[in-house]
Amino acid sequence: MPISPTSASLRATGIGLVAVLLWASVVGLIKSVSTSFGATGGAALLYTLATVCLMLSVGLGDVRRFPRRYLLIGGLLFVSYELCLSLSIGYSTTSRQAIEVGMVNYLWPTFTLVGTILFHRRKTSPLIVPGVLLSMTGIVWVLGGDQGFDLFGMTENVLRNPLSYGLAFVGAIIWAAYCVVTPKLSGGLNGVTLFFGLTACALWIKLAFSRDIAWTSEPAALFTLLLAAAAMGFAYAAWNVGILRGNPTALATASYFTPVLSAAFAALVLPSTLPLSFWQGTAMVCLGSIVCWFATRQRPSHRLSI
Repeated sequence: MPISPTSASLRATGIGLVAVLLWASVVGLIKSVSTSFGATGGAALLYTLATVCLMLSVGLGDVRRFPRRYLLIGGLLFVSYELCLSLSIGYSTTSRQAIEVGMVNYLWPTFTLVGTILFHRRKTSPLIVPGVLLSMTGIVWVLGGDQGFDLFGMTENVLRNPLSYGLAFVGAIIWAAYCVVTPKLSGGLNGVTLFFGLTACALWIKLAFSRDIAWTSEPAALFTLLLAAAAMGFAYAAWNVGILRGNPTALATASYFTPVLSAAFAALVLPSTLPLSFWQGTAMVCLGSIVCWFATRQRPSHRLSI
């Protein structure tokens, strides 16, 4: 029986939603991998295997057709972001810190919408202001510790590991820039497999100078590495199917709840006990992103680029 266009769209949307679930597992899995193999070594192994997963699922594509500006600008932004993401989590010193760093990274949807307004002159409503403020307040709430909104506590917390928190914040800005500029540069082509391979190469080069790797043959560590690589690689593949053939508005909305799913999954995997104030801040980050989306929804919603 032939599949109707509606059924095909629903199926593609469902595949895209699987990507959201896979991405939600990344923070906890990256931290587990870095604990077993080292921050740089674990990331290098992870992105190498994820590249293989992408080669098997979506392929490399015809690199000769990729616009040069997309390869240069998009590739630089993509690799820079993935380095910030993996190393910010890898350099975290505790499970709680890894989850907090992951939450800082999830400021990117808000930054993406703000960037879209500034650079593409998208019409917006005054709701954008409380949306951004709510997201930023949520991060302060998360980093403030058990007391919630505590600027002194947040500062003290960040200063314990400024490298991890700084990389996560810069990464959020870089990924927002990638989402804003690459749709026009890419010409409808997808270079994610190539970019993953470049990220792996960059990490191996860094590893050659730092030797930040711990080799282990423990079955649990190897299984976690394979699981993390599959989750990261197939998440991008699934998102590509969903965003091209499914309902991009539904997928964009679902992606705004990734911080809650990510924190919940990481708390189980690492494990870590998170106070009520953390979940309150997480809810603020999600709600702030949604408010920003409502502020810009007069026109068709943007497609989140990968």
